[in-house]
Amino acid sequence: MADSPPYNGTFFYRRDSLLYRQMREALASKGDFLQEFKEKGVFLDDLVLYPINQFKDLNERNGHRRKGVLSLAQRMADYRPGAVVALMCAIEPMVVDAMRDADLSHVPLYVTPFPRPEHQKRFKEKLTEIVQKLPVTKPAD
Repeated sequence: MADSPPYNGTFFYRRDSLLYRQMREALASKGDFLQEFKEKGVFLDDLVLYPINQFKDLNERNGHRRKGVLSLAQRMADYRPGAVVALMCAIEPMVVDAMRDADLSHVPLYVTPFPRPEHQKRFKEKLTEIVQKLPVTKPAD
């Protein structure tokens, strides 16, 4: 679970975002990272479905995040995930609220900092640790 799509127009699923590059590196993907991601039953969604990282005021950003909780809860109720990973510490309270609203409080939630340059080492260490705890999905035959 990420915060929102980046304002600069990059996107995880277009393989051109900071998050894509850092996750691919952290997970030591040598092949088609997105295909490996999908085969493991993993996918990325955003708390807020439109860019909010252009807002410098934290209260304004958090307002947008709080408004995204209902929509996220509805999507999560449909997804029924076996675990959730919040890819930014600041969104943890909103993800917890969405999980509660989706009746998913029993599902494990893991949190890692977003991989901005100053957090990249910690992000990679934490993500590597988290991945080992995630439920394993068997690939389809």
